[in-house]
Amino acid sequence: MGPKPSQPQSGELFRPRLDEQLNMKHPLVRLAALIDWAEIERTFAVSFTSGRGRPALAPRLVAGLLYLQHTFDASDEAVVNTWVENPYWQLFCGETYLQTELPIDPSSLTRWSKRPAIPS
Repeated sequence: MGPKPSQPQSGELFRPRLDEQLNMKHPLVRLAALIDWAEIERTFAVSFTSGRGRPALAPRLVAGLLYLQHTFDASDEAVVNTWVENPYWQLFCGETYLQTELPIDPSSLTRWSKRPAIPS
């Protein structure tokens, strides 16, 4: 099972999108537009498959969180908690709508950061 698709729920039809609310000139928004997220998805698709259990995490979410963690020198817990509070971080990581719950367990970042940079 591959990464879970980011599809709007029926209740989200009336929610404003992040790109309709945020300053599109913000540095993280501009950086997100420059990154080839599709290539990241293709490159890491093998690492983000799940044969059983819950669906795998989206590569953009994990790559985005690891980038933010490195850039802002944040702990696993701090980067995940700040993600919930910062809509720019959410948009950078590929969210369409404001999220109010943790995207992943903070310990997941430790496991992902120890994986090889380029899957074989």
